[in-house]
Amino acid sequence: MTEVLSVAQMYAADRAAMASGVSGETLMEAAGKACADAILERFGVQTVAVLCGPGNNGGDGFVIARHLKKAGAKVRLALLGEKAKLKGDAAAMARRWRGKVGALNNEILDGADLVVDALFGAGLARPLKGPARAALVAAEKRGLPIIAIDVPSGVHGDSGQVLGFAPQAALTVTFFRAKSGHLLYPGRGLCGDLSVVDIGIPGAVLGKIQPQTWCNKPSLWLPSWPPLRPDGHKYTRGHAVVVSGGVGKTGAARLAAGAALRVGAGLVTVASPKAAVAENAAHLTAVMISPWTDAAGFRRVISDPRRNVVCLGPGAGVGKSLRENILAALGLGKAVVLDADAITAFTKARKGLFQKLHGNCILTPHGGEFSRLFDGAGDKLQRTRRAAADCGAVVLLKGPDTVIAAPDGRVVINTNAPPDLATAGSGDVLAGLCTGLLAQGVPAFEAAAAACWLHGAAAQAFGPGLTAEDLAPALPGVLAKLR
Repeated sequence: MTEVLSVAQMYAADRAAMASGVSGETLMEAAGKACADAILERFGVQTVAVLCGPGNNGGDGFVIARHLKKAGAKVRLALLGEKAKLKGDAAAMARRWRGKVGALNNEILDGADLVVDALFGAGLARPLKGPARAALVAAEKRGLPIIAIDVPSGVHGDSGQVLGFAPQAALTVTFFRAKSGHLLYPGRGLCGDLSVVDIGIPGAVLGKIQPQTWCNKPSLWLPSWPPLRPDGHKYTRGHAVVVSGGVGKTGAARLAAGAALRVGAGLVTVASPKAAVAENAAHLTAVMISPWTDAAGFRRVISDPRRNVVCLGPGAGVGKSLRENILAALGLGKAVVLDADAITAFTKARKGLFQKLHGNCILTPHGGEFSRLFDGAGDKLQRTRRAAADCGAVVLLKGPDTVIAAPDGRVVINTNAPPDLATAGSGDVLAGLCTGLLAQGVPAFEAAAAACWLHGAAAQAFGPGLTAEDLAPALPGVLAKLR
């Protein structure tokens, strides 16, 4: 289930399911039962405080309480508001609850082993306050495991941002498909373990919703990665060029070049300033070196039509020469990866860059670099999607929740990056992976998504103590499982 929905799309899925003949009560009963099953599977039969809100999330809470009680749990239920004011399916589920309905206050937590947060779902758009906030704050202070229904109350379902306060959940159970707020920080960190459960919404409703956001998984991009041909040779796998910085700043390009070769590019050349050739040659073997001294020389290096992709930026240094080289590569119609200094170099010339970029280009900024070229308004998903549309290229906005957007509106959110990747040079390796995949003919959006996933998987495979140099050697084990 790779599709990721917005809150509005989830509401549309509910409506489409009901239009197809599935009643709202049936959906709510299934949701509550699935949540109760997940709680019992994880925590067993315990004493549970169920905190219910005044809407459908609270209706789910009534169903959960009923099924937990049926399984033998001791259940105390509190409602924010009055039972008589509940409406629709939530009112129907409240009538099925045969136990006491208490007021929402901290006393409901006395003696509890677990707390079910069924106060507000992903649609909450105002800061969490009053008795709801007080009860969740108290639950955290007491160290009680919190099970969030849909999202931890206070987390915005689309942006993942916290609306004033949100508790740390041990487990979050959501329905049909994940929402973007589950995958973007800080919401992702507050969800704890995320369980997406089936509640009977037909999968066919996705055809009506037409989601444009996905969780990054190999199934999204592996079909676009050409298999190795028995009659193939190195030139059929592409020839990548990585541009080196000057003396003392060559390591970043070598990291990128090694990653491009390891991920499957047939040939990789480091385009090195003449003064830095000896420094690069001391470290490179399978990666070739082509020297250049000026713009004309650089253009000659990349003009060979077999050299089909150029990576610029790692260790390059910001200046006129870099801008000229980038525009030369774009002018020759090369697939291009722009990282680090290549992005900063156009801080005052973004319009000229955007006019030259095309759909076979990938930009890989971190947050600071992104802000030098693009509008920073909105959440991370909105910012990245708008940036890709504005510049006409694929934008990979790095971070623990990397977002990759195509100019046509498609977006993936990456979820497999361990914190070990926060180390010098890991971004250079990511740029190299993008480059090596483009060289093989993988389309830019799929190449960026694949590179990001492989980057995370290699880091996971290596484990603690990771440095950037460890990433490319860790790739073969990851690739063997994929292939």
